[in-house]
Amino acid sequence: MPRFFVEKEQIQNQIVTIVGEDAHHLSRALRMAAGEHITICDQKGTDYDCVLTDFLPDRVLAMVETQNPTQTEPPYTAVLYQGLPKGEKFDFIIQKAVECGVCRIVPFESERSVVHIREEKGEKKAERQNRIAAEAAKQCGRGILPGVGAARRLKEVLQDAKQFDLALFCYEGAGTTPMPLVLRQARQTLTEKPSVALLVGSEGGFSEAEAALAKEQGWIPVGLGKRILRAETAPIVALSILCAELELS
Repeated sequence: MPRFFVEKEQIQNQIVTIVGEDAHHLSRALRMAAGEHITICDQKGTDYDCVLTDFLPDRVLAMVETQNPTQTEPPYTAVLYQGLPKGEKFDFIIQKAVECGVCRIVPFESERSVVHIREEKGEKKAERQNRIAAEAAKQCGRGILPGVGAARRLKEVLQDAKQFDLALFCYEGAGTTPMPLVLRQARQTLTEKPSVALLVGSEGGFSEAEAALAKEQGWIPVGLGKRILRAETAPIVALSILCAELELS
């Protein structure tokens, strides 16, 4: 069943008003008609089974038949801090990270990043990246609309560690603990819906100085296995481990 995200204010008296690109997609691309069903998500954890009623020039209306709590969100809030990768790799990371349950993605530039922040293209690029995240959220049945933030510098990002119940630094160097082990140990003290941050580097990884600074700021160095993973593989592996340890076990 097609899934669409709306703001809570678009649901009034059991009537949902769908506007913009979603309304156009319903009527022109999907060619749906009155009487057909769609799922509406209010981005607050509730899904609505709706029947389409009216196709107007600037909007589509649907009537709520039933509503239920979203069942697809993980029992934690995960934020991925991702080093800027080359080419279209970041598009792939966004799509798969959303499927793996991330709620926010924050790109960053580090010392060994091949790709650098370009301020003049930031707004247009962010709009496109958030569109990729939205499409992935619809496809996999998410209950929230994950966002992609503006690119930042690593030193700024590292200061965010204190905002989370658990801040994990995915590092290929020495002195790490396997990520599953860290999560199993932390499970005893984590809150009911913990906030977890994952810090993953770009193709060049992190310098020793950056790794030392991350540890000083409270990031726990964790390993993802004995093999060297590509920049687009590491975040998916890390999020999959998180899912396996805190959601599926």
